[in-house]
Amino acid sequence: MKRSAFTLLAGLLFAGAPHAQPTEEVPFITSPDNVTLEMLGLARVGPSDHVIDLGSGDGRIVITAARRFGASGLGVEIVPDLVQQSQRNAREAGVADRVAFREQDLFRTDLAPATVITMYLLPEVNLQLRPALLALKPGTRVVSHDWDMGDWKPDRTTVVPVPDKKVGLEKSSKVHLWVVPARVDGLWCAPPLLGGGSLEFTQSFQQVQGRLARRGRVREGTGRLDGTLLHLETTGDRAMLLEVAGDTLRLADTSQPLPAGTVLFTRARSGSC
Repeated sequence: MKRSAFTLLAGLLFAGAPHAQPTEEVPFITSPDNVTLEMLGLARVGPSDHVIDLGSGDGRIVITAARRFGASGLGVEIVPDLVQQSQRNAREAGVADRVAFREQDLFRTDLAPATVITMYLLPEVNLQLRPALLALKPGTRVVSHDWDMGDWKPDRTTVVPVPDKKVGLEKSSKVHLWVVPARVDGLWCAPPLLGGGSLEFTQSFQQVQGRLARRGRVREGTGRLDGTLLHLETTGDRAMLLEVAGDTLRLADTSQPLPAGTVLFTRARSGSC
């Protein structure tokens, strides 16, 4: 994967004008192959995935995703010559039927088809992209080379040695992974057949705080979202694994007395259950 100097300036260019375009082509920096492989491996890219690379340079991350992992992909790049080079590289690699490259503003790119987003952008640009990334389908994986997302902390970070790294003082690269969390904040109601009650969440990205009320008793809990899976622990060391399926919370823990898939809570349509 390569990062054009456009991305080095993007924080300034986009800070006041989200759709600004650079006026000239500039040199770009190559991300080592071991970093590219780490990004794809950390996201567990496979044949069913569609990878969108924002700032795709010479196209290597999308091409590698197709050639090594069987995925399809799209590279978005602002420099016309790099787009043409990427298309040539894809043909030479034999994956031109599974990947595409567009000369396009990354802020105008439809990210919805992606199951994996990869990028090597500055933190300022990451933060401007963050609302669009959080709006993607829960479970979508987002991978960033070196730069983070502010207070949206990664689900996982790895460090890859890069002895010849030309940017910064450290001779290594960080690879960050986020899994887009489902939205659970608000009030959920248990069906009468299960004894009624309510579950109310406050959510900060993948972290949640819960308050379970039933038959006059209240139990506090904390949880963490992994895409659509919610790992919830309540007072008394009671743990539960739930799946967010639209407006329902279903039991996903096969160790519980009820069958997996049982609807335990439904999102409240008013201010009370």
